[in-house]
Amino acid sequence: MLFDDTYKAIAEPAEGLFKDKGSKFIAFAWPILSDAEIKPILLKLRAEHTRANHFCYAYRLSPDRNVFRVNDDGEPSGTAGRPILNMLLSADLTNILIVVVRYFGGTLLGVPGLINAYKSAAAAAVQAARIIEKTVNDRYELKFDYLVMNDVMRLIKEEQLTVLEQHFDNECRINFEVRKSQLNKVLQRIENQAGIAIKYLSTT
Repeated sequence: MLFDDTYKAIAEPAEGLFKDKGSKFIAFAWPILSDAEIKPILLKLRAEHTRANHFCYAYRLSPDRNVFRVNDDGEPSGTAGRPILNMLLSADLTNILIVVVRYFGGTLLGVPGLINAYKSAAAAAVQAARIIEKTVNDRYELKFDYLVMNDVMRLIKEEQLTVLEQHFDNECRINFEVRKSQLNKVLQRIENQAGIAIKYLSTT
């Protein structure tokens, strides 16, 4: 199969710690699904760590792992966010944010020391996390007439589709999730069925 329809993510938040020359680097790994979740997490960490000097982070999003960003938060360019991102790349993780909170210990670590510290803290958080494999799923909406309800429900059962939302009235609506590798087969069956309109919603 050409398309890889699985990806690795973390199941729940995890923490890691690295110390060097009195500086403390605490890494917090969070599972996220959109960049809208990042600001509240940063605000929470800043409120909990009022005496910390830097809050550097990197994140990766989407099943195809092509959305990412780094932030050095005042550290020399390329010494914090990029090493954290490199850790995510080597662990092949996505839908994840790692924030490394630094308490300065009074001794400058230099560029190589900083790169190593941020990478090591991120690695400790990844090591502490429970890594899970998830399938890439597409979400669709079906609209259909009440009269074809039985056919639709049979198709959902036979293809083992996950129903996310359903609304039954004169016009019925079902939102469902299908694994990417199953998609063509399911779409073909739906297209062969009269009285059903289908709309793509998103990929998760």
